[in-house]
Amino acid sequence: MKHFIVDSNYLNLRLDKALATKFQNLSRTNIQRLIEDEKVLVNNKAQKASYKVSVGDNIQIYEDEPKQIDLKPQNIPLDIIYEDDDIIVVNKQKGLVVHPANGNLDGTLVNAIMAICKDSLSGIGGEIRPGIVHRLDKDTSGLIIIAKNDIAHINLSEQIKNRQIKKTYIALVRGVIKENEATINMPIARSTKDRKKMAVSKNGKNAITHFKVIKRYDKYTLLEIKIETGRTHQIRVHMSQIGYPIIGDTVYSNGKNEFGVVGQMLHASKLVFTHPNNKKQMNLEAPLPKYFLDILEKIV
Repeated sequence: MKHFIVDSNYLNLRLDKALATKFQNLSRTNIQRLIEDEKVLVNNKAQKASYKVSVGDNIQIYEDEPKQIDLKPQNIPLDIIYEDDDIIVVNKQKGLVVHPANGNLDGTLVNAIMAICKDSLSGIGGEIRPGIVHRLDKDTSGLIIIAKNDIAHINLSEQIKNRQIKKTYIALVRGVIKENEATINMPIARSTKDRKKMAVSKNGKNAITHFKVIKRYDKYTLLEIKIETGRTHQIRVHMSQIGYPIIGDTVYSNGKNEFGVVGQMLHASKLVFTHPNNKKQMNLEAPLPKYFLDILEKIV
């Protein structure tokens, strides 16, 4: 349990703001959840997040005990782009699942990271995804950030929430796009027809994707893609919706292609973010994987 007595430094702050200021190792999302679950008491009474604190208020926070995880470190080769005491950035290979799920508790990026970082991973991600700040689909290759401590995790999560982390992708799509660049602004929600898929829906969450043509081929287009939002399967859904599905995508197209590629040809090539500790701007890049380059050499 955490607790503190409100002094004049917090006078008239909202309850959630006061807690975020006092306890910087708690994320805003976590604070809001604790308040909603009535695990934050002010003078022994639950209050709303909008409650204005007063000098002398006795605030108590009842946090859940961290769940023990039973994951095994595994020596899976990783392409580490950057590492320090706070973060590790990996160029994830295609086919590697980011975090364990029911029935798939090993052979993941988390298992590999645990072998490298030992006990120095954040626990905010929950029971089965320590250190994971954001994710990439199994068959999307490229850059992903892992937090080594809770402070770094909270900082990076806030950057994602505030759209301060800039992500750039490279994709090969079916069809020749006429526009040199365009923006797709279509809300995305879980499909009502197939709960394993996402779909464009007027009732969905805001989703914005920008793309620019790098090169046109006879039947394909190579794109640079930047996203403002990070909805599940966003790029894949948007490109399929406008009639240019990503090559190899078996979920949002038929997946058939002359190259025999299984899984989408989508690569997270660049990340720009602020380091959670030293506040320096990080500009990291990961080259296209060999299979991707080999296919680009074959097409005209």
